[in-house]
Amino acid sequence: MIKLEQVSKTFGSEEAGVHAVRDVTLHIAPGEIFGIIGYSGAGKSTLVRCINLLERPTAGTVTVDGRELTRMPERELRQARKKISMIFQQFNLMPSRTVEQNVAFPLKGSGLSKEAVADKVKELLALVDLPDKAEAYPSQLSGGQKQRVAIARALASDPKVLLCDEATSALDPQTTQSILRLIKDINRKTGITVVVITHEMAVVKEICHRVAVMDGGFVVEEGSVFDVFSNPRQPVTRSFIATTSNLSKIEELIAANDPMVALKPGEVIARLNYGQGNVAEATISEISRRFGVDVSILFSNVEIIDGQSLGGLVATVSGEQVREAIAYLSEKDVVVEVLKRG
Repeated sequence: MIKLEQVSKTFGSEEAGVHAVRDVTLHIAPGEIFGIIGYSGAGKSTLVRCINLLERPTAGTVTVDGRELTRMPERELRQARKKISMIFQQFNLMPSRTVEQNVAFPLKGSGLSKEAVADKVKELLALVDLPDKAEAYPSQLSGGQKQRVAIARALASDPKVLLCDEATSALDPQTTQSILRLIKDINRKTGITVVVITHEMAVVKEICHRVAVMDGGFVVEEGSVFDVFSNPRQPVTRSFIATTSNLSKIEELIAANDPMVALKPGEVIARLNYGQGNVAEATISEISRRFGVDVSILFSNVEIIDGQSLGGLVATVSGEQVREAIAYLSEKDVVVEVLKRG
């Protein structure tokens, strides 16, 4: 559905300008929810604006639904953009118009009768679970309700692509979850292709099928969400993943020499990461019986990502056969990282 080939965007001159996006190639399948994640300044928002040519790439090509937008004349491009909708962090609703009028706005000039427009708006408000807010004004709505109206408006033109630029960043965690569930449900019901721009790995984990990680304008890592979570290759990716798990807290405790991580001779603190194949196995009980070691779990984290199990734990391990126990875990494809030795 979306093909970006060697896309670059430079603001200013090539020598002294800002290289916001550098040589990005991405292919996004029809019906996919694709995440683009990066810290502020990574280039993700510029990249998503290159998809609908709100920012024209300095180099490279952008093809959406088989049509190369970068070659289109302006008039043809305006028509093509009608099938690429966008929602934003700040909702961008018109305050002087009702919810119904906001949702109907993209249908101006569509040739639909007033009755057809009214039916369409009613259908969209039902889809976003706001059937009773047609006559309300944006100022009378909560943040989550405003974003639902923005989503309904974005869907009014029956787009094939929905671009979400930090669409949940201004919302509280509970409201964020409801909006993400809504986007996922709309994707399932309509088959629309969704591109999610975010700096929150929890958002990617919740709804995306695949993810690209941006750093300094480059895409430094790309893959299925499960693969990226279970085997992050780049430091920036590992940093993002650490924000969604409590397993990284152990490093802070070790750095602070906290009493919780004080060790006796022969003890070790180890971090264990499990994949889909071994997360349900009783490996801790097994090494305790087999090698006579004591295992005290300090932190643990097990979750389901895109229908697959992924988990880990941090534990203090003690006994005469600690080395043998760790070697056994490694043989079971558990990734073991010894963080501290007594």
